[in-house]
Amino acid sequence: MSILDLFYQFMNDFSFLILSAIGLAIIFGMMKIINLSHGEFIMLGAYMTTLFTKAGMPLILSIFISAIGVGVFGFIIDRLVISHLYGRTLDSVVVTWGISMVLQQGMLVIFGPSLQGVSTPLGSLSIGGSAYSIYRILLFVISFVVLVLLYVIFMNTKFGLYSRATMQNQEIAQSMGVNTNRVYSLTFSLGAAFAGLTGGLYAPTMTISPSFGTSFLMPSFVTVIVGGANPLIGTSLSGGVLGIVNSILDALWGTFYGRLGLLIVAIIVIRILPLGISGLVEKVLVRKNRV
Repeated sequence: MSILDLFYQFMNDFSFLILSAIGLAIIFGMMKIINLSHGEFIMLGAYMTTLFTKAGMPLILSIFISAIGVGVFGFIIDRLVISHLYGRTLDSVVVTWGISMVLQQGMLVIFGPSLQGVSTPLGSLSIGGSAYSIYRILLFVISFVVLVLLYVIFMNTKFGLYSRATMQNQEIAQSMGVNTNRVYSLTFSLGAAFAGLTGGLYAPTMTISPSFGTSFLMPSFVTVIVGGANPLIGTSLSGGVLGIVNSILDALWGTFYGRLGLLIVAIIVIRILPLGISGLVEKVLVRKNRV
């Protein structure tokens, strides 16, 4: 395998990990809610994108509307269910697992075991006898755009300020007039919207079925665990590290060993860095400021 092939594999893995994990990282990092229905939110985005595109809507518009639609659905789920679980991390595991089962079986009943998808757009690029999907290269670019967008949201908006205040100390934020319940609702909606965006982006590249989201769930959780609670620093650094590990192992021994490598890295990081990579970065920054 050439260096170009290896870099293309890294781009695939990095974009997949970042886009898979970003919605989960936002919800866990800001709310401490473990959302086991994250994969099903991704699945909803894929179904909505596919149905809109088959109805004649341009793919890019279908993806955008699907992300908004899943975000609205996430807001409804938060108001009806998740709002009763704030501060109850372990309870959220059971409840969101139940939501995932309902969504998965519901889509199976409504649409059957599979849905005819849409073809991957943009074609391929040939370099040195190897073909590279232009759409997958675009996904790599989009993953960076999503990280920049996340940075702008959390660092340059009033919502971001309130979110960071709520994450650091909910009681003090409330005493300063921040409606933390509203912040949590918008945070869950934002995480769901990013999950829907991921499903829409990957809809043209995978088979559409009720189990569509299961292939995203394990990599997204590993990325969040390795990255830590900070959804921006942790997810970006974790995606880079895990992308390198997965691409090398995948190139040498295949997909199974690539996924196995992700789990091994997660175990090692949990043992050495209980707060993840972002926890280490924040400790270093605190020490540097003290000096």
